Amino acid sequence: MEKPFRQKRIKIARPGIVFLIAESILAVAFAIAGMGLLTVLSLAAVGFTGWFFRDPERTAPDLRGAVLSPADGRVIKVEQLENSPHYPERCNKVSIFMSVFNVHVNRIPFDGTVSRLHYNPGKFFSANRDKASLENEYNAVTVTTDRGKRICFVQIAGLIARRIICDLKQGERVKKGSRFGMICFGSRLDLYLPERTRVQVETGQRVSAGTSVLGILE
Repeated sequence: MEKPFRQKRIKIARPGIVFLIAESILAVAFAIAGMGLLTVLSLAAVGFTGWFFRDPERTAPDLRGAVLSPADGRVIKVEQLENSPHYPERCNKVSIFMSVFNVHVNRIPFDGTVSRLHYNPGKFFSANRDKASLENEYNAVTVTTDRGKRICFVQIAGLIARRIICDLKQGERVKKGSRFGMICFGSRLDLYLPERTRVQVETGQRVSAGTSVLGILE
């Protein structure tokens, strides 16, 4: 039986620390100089940055074969494909759109070994458009499970998002629910699953990284 989702204390993702320090220094400098408006604006920036880079602790559900969402956001497409540049055989594709209001830390969807990493510089179309999947800047990660099945998840930059962060290395062993990176300031994440996967979500559904079950591997 799936265990209830538990969210623990919230911390700040590492990439946000530099922004917070810089904005805090500016706020102090403006305050010392007596620049009230700029001080208020700088403090507002500190607050927004801390909120945007929030990184809540989460506990993955203990459900056999469950593929977890790699991102927070809204499911904008669920479809079956005959093949894809990211997955050259029949597969299921789930696309998740992350607005600026979502937690942007990405998490591993399933246990396995990183068998492929591919980065594409690309363009910056709006992330909710179909052509963003292949034409935008993206970072594709393929994980091979212990049973030899492949799962590919693709971090895609959007119109505003210009920084994809991925801490994985090829050959690295990964565990579902663990953090692996983030995309700064709104974006999209596509997940490619084997054909024989029971997809558990539908278009319009809200999902959370590391806790929401997107499908069950058969």
